[in-house]
Amino acid sequence: MKKWLSKNLVLLTLVSLTQDAASELLYPLLPILLTGVIGAAPLALGLIEGCAEAAAGFTKLISGKSSDKYGRKPFVMAGYSLAGVGKALVVVATSWPLVFLGRVTDRIGKGLRGAPRDALIHDSVSKENLGKAFGFHRTGDNIGAVIGPGLALIGLALLDGDVRAVAKWAIIPAILSGFLTLLIKYKFVKRADEVQAKLVKVTLPSPLKKAIAILVLIQLTNIPDALLLLRLHDLGFSTNAVVLSYMLFSAVTVVAAYPAGFVADKLSPKIVYSIGLLAFAIAYLTLGVTQSHSVAVFAIAIYGLFPALTDGVGKAWIAGLSEDHYRGRAQGVYQASMNFAVLGAGIWGGALWSSGATQWPLVVAAMGAAIGSLVLATSHLRRVQS
Repeated sequence: MKKWLSKNLVLLTLVSLTQDAASELLYPLLPILLTGVIGAAPLALGLIEGCAEAAAGFTKLISGKSSDKYGRKPFVMAGYSLAGVGKALVVVATSWPLVFLGRVTDRIGKGLRGAPRDALIHDSVSKENLGKAFGFHRTGDNIGAVIGPGLALIGLALLDGDVRAVAKWAIIPAILSGFLTLLIKYKFVKRADEVQAKLVKVTLPSPLKKAIAILVLIQLTNIPDALLLLRLHDLGFSTNAVVLSYMLFSAVTVVAAYPAGFVADKLSPKIVYSIGLLAFAIAYLTLGVTQSHSVAVFAIAIYGLFPALTDGVGKAWIAGLSEDHYRGRAQGVYQASMNFAVLGAGIWGGALWSSGATQWPLVVAAMGAAIGSLVLATSHLRRVQS
């Protein structure tokens, strides 16, 4: 049996950690940079984030399937490098269209690397340990998400709150992440012509397509986190307080991600995912109705359980339903579909937000997540009873 803590898993985790440090240094500053410094409307923020996720989705459809045919490493290297270019465009932007271009470029990089990277993780571990492997990777990813906002806070203190100047720091860990991809050990063995022909014709099995469809429908309620951070700003949080809250969110995810993967291996990814959705519903509903800063911080901490119990768990769930000859394609279809759902959520969330009722997008999203949690939990119980 393969050891679950492989060298490639450790290296890919470090690559993700440094890239996420760059992303999460920039991300909590983005709503303030866009609406405060540049002067764009909240609708632009929702549109930018939704289109950026859609761009990642289209790219994942291509990169996942192509990595089955041509190998994983080139897509991983190109994806992390392109993300650095996108971040550079965002931090020098003086108008929202350039921010749009930067975010789309960044997310195209994410699309190039996401499915091939996750297929590469799957390649290196046994099926029985997928939850632990993806949980470990998610933990490292979110350590970067704690480091990034920490660097942002230091920068804001040293540079007298200059948001744009601090945002430029994100370029450094992004470049480091790209260089680390050079160390990935991967030997691609070209498949025989008849196997290549089979890859073109392969159809994803019904259980896999059903799982993807359910998760995508639920994802339609998941408005971009940038609007969540904007909600904190609307409640009167300072820039430092927004960044600190985002650090808390990421810290909770760090602590919970690996245990969530471990439990998913032992029990069921479906039930762990449903608990994550319940945490989402509680957090969003609370943030939608409260005016209290302390209650809002508590809700952000609860929200940290959502990615811990769904992101790596969802990937492990899809991986467990996939065979090796369409492993990258399965991850690509799943992750792309989730990105398209975020586009829809970003558009309706941003539009509803711009109408003036900033709490309603959060309340609606909470209701959708609660329904999704109930659907997954009851379907798991029906499967157990049968």
